[in-house]
Amino acid sequence: MQEFLGKHITSHFPKMKAEVPLDSMDDSAVVDDVVFTIDGHTVKPLFFPGGDIGKISVSGTVNDISVMGASPIALACSVVIEEGLEMDIVDRVMDSMGQTAAGCGVPIATGDTKVVEAGAVDQMIMSTSAIGKRSPYLDSDLAKAAEYRKVESRWCTDSNVRPGDAIIASGYLGDHGVALLSFREGYGFEAEVQSDVAPLNKMIAEGLKTGGIVAMKDPTRGGLANTLNEWCSKSHIGMEINYSDIPLRDAVVNGCDLLGIDPLSIGNEGKAILGVVPEMADEVLKALKRTPEGKDAAIIGYATEGAERVVLRTEIGGKRILEAPAGDPIPRIC
Repeated sequence: MQEFLGKHITSHFPKMKAEVPLDSMDDSAVVDDVVFTIDGHTVKPLFFPGGDIGKISVSGTVNDISVMGASPIALACSVVIEEGLEMDIVDRVMDSMGQTAAGCGVPIATGDTKVVEAGAVDQMIMSTSAIGKRSPYLDSDLAKAAEYRKVESRWCTDSNVRPGDAIIASGYLGDHGVALLSFREGYGFEAEVQSDVAPLNKMIAEGLKTGGIVAMKDPTRGGLANTLNEWCSKSHIGMEINYSDIPLRDAVVNGCDLLGIDPLSIGNEGKAILGVVPEMADEVLKALKRTPEGKDAAIIGYATEGAERVVLRTEIGGKRILEAPAGDPIPRIC
């Protein structure tokens, strides 16, 4: 996907001067201190254990703004609906969007709706975008980090991780992917695992209040493995991660074994990965754990000097390279 985007998508666009430009491939762009992003969703099925396409659209877009160190202030929604789709399905999705937006305090301010002929899309495609402004806690957060080492970025970007930084996962990983794939295929794991889809702006604000966070990412496409490999590549560092410290449910591990999927490479929709200066890692962890979304957070490893790769320390004490995933589950899970 990274190669495809670079060769066939972004290469055709004019370059622009921005603090966090398109070429950086962060979760959001920053232009004149305005943070904005857009996200498309083609979830199949529309409704799944723990969520639906409406909830995932709002949550994913709010999270993309939040992990940059910004406060999302408004959403836009574009809906493409297949002709003949039942009105009760449309109402359920829109009601879910409204409740999720109200719950995280980010209103849907504008939008667009199109109806296309039957067969042109699979029921519904949703695109959401958002704008945000610099979090009131970000300056103090980065100032706290700068007490311990040089901090070069004004935002929590992928290129801001340095050797020694602690890597924190905000909770159990793989829940969304396993819940949705299992429900779609009828394997039964959805009885034990619900999607983690949730907006994280309030949890992230608590972490920023504590201070010391230098990078954050929403581990959706490609899961933890993709997130960590992106950080290594963009920050020019290595990482050593302890598998036994990664929050993973037994049902997720078992479900991934059955489906032939690595639980570290499957998408999440209600988790964040954080890079934190080591001196503040325990305090940030405590702050996350005080929130409902971060109660299962854990320090899973540290950034290191050396080759730009992720080394995974296994449960039996060995080591292996954690590669970025080669692709996504089809049909899409987000």
